[in-house]
Amino acid sequence: MTAQPSVAASAAPGAEQAASAPLGSAARFRRYLRRHPSVAIGGGLLVVMALIGIFAPLLGTVDPTAIAPSRRTRVPSELYWFGTDMLGRDIYSRVIYGARVSLLVGFSVAILSSVVGLAIGLFAGFIRWADGVIMRIIDGMMSIPPILLAIALMALTRGSIENVIIAITIAEIPRVARLVRGVVLSLREQPYVEAAVANGARVPRIIWRHILPNTFAPMSVQATYICASAMIVEAILSFIGAGVPPATPSWGNIMAEGRALWQVRPHIILFPAVFLSLTVLAVNLLGDGLRDSLDPRLAKSL
Repeated sequence: MTAQPSVAASAAPGAEQAASAPLGSAARFRRYLRRHPSVAIGGGLLVVMALIGIFAPLLGTVDPTAIAPSRRTRVPSELYWFGTDMLGRDIYSRVIYGARVSLLVGFSVAILSSVVGLAIGLFAGFIRWADGVIMRIIDGMMSIPPILLAIALMALTRGSIENVIIAITIAEIPRVARLVRGVVLSLREQPYVEAAVANGARVPRIIWRHILPNTFAPMSVQATYICASAMIVEAILSFIGAGVPPATPSWGNIMAEGRALWQVRPHIILFPAVFLSLTVLAVNLLGDGLRDSLDPRLAKSL
């Protein structure tokens, strides 16, 4: 009498296949966030801030530029959640609209400085004869603190969001260029790059196929730190009157307008400072998480 295969034995192959089946993209993403909580926290908080800026017209209670002397310097209440400033403008609405300025400056500077710095770093790192000239110019720019360089550039132009973005971008480009150059210098000595050169591959093809893909990981991490730094520099420029026009709602402008009354009406400075701190914290957490996950020495297997 032949023995019938047990149910457990017949189900075992299917169970093993299910266990060994690759995870879907959504499941892998959730697992990645569990392994890197700083990415989840920072990314989630940054998304919230971005949504606040996008839907500011729906979230704001009144026009952020509307002046009403009769309601000036009121404390937070049910009618004015964050109080009012010296001109009677609603601080809540101004803080909500201020998220647009900070995020626009941060993201724009991160993208522009990454693109320009990447091009300069690739050229300087792979073209040996141009390395010395370009790097001496970069060293000269890096000898000036970014905030001082941005202030000097803004002193030559009029205050506007576009000029603020350009000034901070110019100040941040050297950091990106030096980072990319260092990566390229280490990559161009690798055997696969030397093999491509020996096979007669042209320089643009070598850069596009072998060098450029390996710069994305450090560049993405650096871009997050540049974004956070740009938002702080924009707030400083606006605070000292060298940034966006005073009529434009920005966190730096709001704090600058409330510094004369900070001892008696601290809420004027408190709320924009909290929003700026949370946004910078979110970007830094995201950058730290990306660094841990993209660095081969720190990354955990997914």
